[in-house]
Amino acid sequence: MHDPLIGTLLDGRYQVEQRIAAGGMSTVYKGTDTRLDRVVALKVMHPQLAGDEGFTARFIREAKAIARLTHPNVVNVFDQGADGGNVFLAMEYVPGRTLRDLLRDRGALSVRAALDVLEPVLAALGAAHRAGLVHRDVKPENVLITDGGLVKVADFGLVRVLGTADGAPTSVTTSTGGTVLGTVSYLAPEQILPDAPTDQRVDVYAAGILLYEMLTGRRPHTGDNPVQVMYKHLHEDVPAPSLVAPAVAPALDAIVAFACARAAEARPYDAVELLAALQRVRRTLTPAELDAEPPASTRPSPRYPTGEATSVLRQRPAPADLRPAPPERTSVLDVPADLMEQLLTEPRPYDEPTPVRRTRPPRLRRLPRRPLIWAGALTALVLLVGGATYGLNQGLYGSVPAVLGKDRAEAQRDLDGQGMHARFVEVFSESVPAGQVISTDPGIGARTRKSDTVTVTVSKGPKRIAVPDVTGKTTDQAVSALTGVQLIKGNVTQTYNDSVAEGTVISSSPAAGQLLPENSSVSLVVSKGMVPVPDVTGMSKEDAQRTLQAAGFSMQTSGVNLFGTGKVSGQSPAAGERRPQKTVVTVNFPFL
Repeated sequence: MHDPLIGTLLDGRYQVEQRIAAGGMSTVYKGTDTRLDRVVALKVMHPQLAGDEGFTARFIREAKAIARLTHPNVVNVFDQGADGGNVFLAMEYVPGRTLRDLLRDRGALSVRAALDVLEPVLAALGAAHRAGLVHRDVKPENVLITDGGLVKVADFGLVRVLGTADGAPTSVTTSTGGTVLGTVSYLAPEQILPDAPTDQRVDVYAAGILLYEMLTGRRPHTGDNPVQVMYKHLHEDVPAPSLVAPAVAPALDAIVAFACARAAEARPYDAVELLAALQRVRRTLTPAELDAEPPASTRPSPRYPTGEATSVLRQRPAPADLRPAPPERTSVLDVPADLMEQLLTEPRPYDEPTPVRRTRPPRLRRLPRRPLIWAGALTALVLLVGGATYGLNQGLYGSVPAVLGKDRAEAQRDLDGQGMHARFVEVFSESVPAGQVISTDPGIGARTRKSDTVTVTVSKGPKRIAVPDVTGKTTDQAVSALTGVQLIKGNVTQTYNDSVAEGTVISSSPAAGQLLPENSSVSLVVSKGMVPVPDVTGMSKEDAQRTLQAAGFSMQTSGVNLFGTGKVSGQSPAAGERRPQKTVVTVNFPFL
């Protein structure tokens, strides 16, 4: 059926051209901003929801929320407006596909590819969390991957501002049951419970589900209906990925368990803390553990952010029970009262008190009076020494404060407050903004002596390399100069040049001084030197002139060619000699 919006002009500015995707609350179109002549993505709320002030307010809230974020892994919002009954957002258009598309195509990903996708997702969520925002709808459909491998998080439609009542509730209790808002497979337990407080750790939970799904090719909790899935979120732990993909290292099982703990307080504090833990684990994995293909993989995994592999080494269908799950829409789910009561009354393991075994103490033999006195004195001495030792330990030891994502000055201030010494090191990072703390050693929360040094790793931002000046160098020298700064020789084009010696670089593209990512290619234009004079002997005067002019030379004649029928009998300079262009070539005709 024809979409009536296609071909229309929203707000007198945005030309709607093509439908990209449809969700539970809105439809996304590809369009053109006719004022700035750029391609945009237009997110238009479904007409039946546009009349609801709550949903309209959420749309406006999304635009304002993303406008507060400046991060390379977050889809930018350019504009928000309304045209008649169409409420819309104009956003950055990201050519490529979603993580759901990638999983549908490949079944599951290697550990390396999964981490290359998840790390920028956590970096984007971490920036949102540090700005006081919670996404609340993290799922593969909202992770976009460009053709060049850049990962971006989209759709902040359920965003909530921490510390305020801003944002739509994720669960609402009614007299007849309950309403759960979100995508069921990725909901944290507290999003299902009525009136339960939610914070940034719901995004951490969903990120753990993402990692499980990328490693195994399926979701951890499934059921015949959404209520069964919610029940499992409340009452069952997320299983270890290695049960489905045996090559997954135990450390990654632990990361998934950490992120998907049913009790929010048992999870990482936010996405920044989870990202740091993930990067620490990644450094411990061997190449074999990183590149092992999971059983559900139908094709070799792409490697991000360098781009997707161009060759398909293996084509085999995934086992039926491991094929990737279909997409799941964000929805407003009405739960009947009896089912909601069943969900809420079943005891959750992490709420149950740990049973305490009570035993009767053994009966003591009555001791003589003097030994009792000595025993009392000994007990007092032990308590005195123990108390002194405890106090001493409290003074000598401390816990590393949470400084991940903070700048250097803030980290120094927090560590000084704990009486700890800090040593700062800087490394390049594609996912953590420059100046922010990536990790600490010992890790956050670790107990350490205050006299020991805490190594704080700070991001220098993405590594960028200035293109060296290779003009005037030989091709081999230019290639050596590029390799020396971790750049790669690209296309080499040869052209004649009067002023540059043969085999010498005339120019490069990009030009010298431009900044490029590591292992980028640089094209070279190399001189072929002066132009060889073409051979025109035996040609007519007209043919000889055309040939010489095409090579960049001019012509003068010698001899008599009264009737114009003579052929060139000789030339100077001789054919094959190299001369600058525009050189005059003398051609000889016989005396006729």
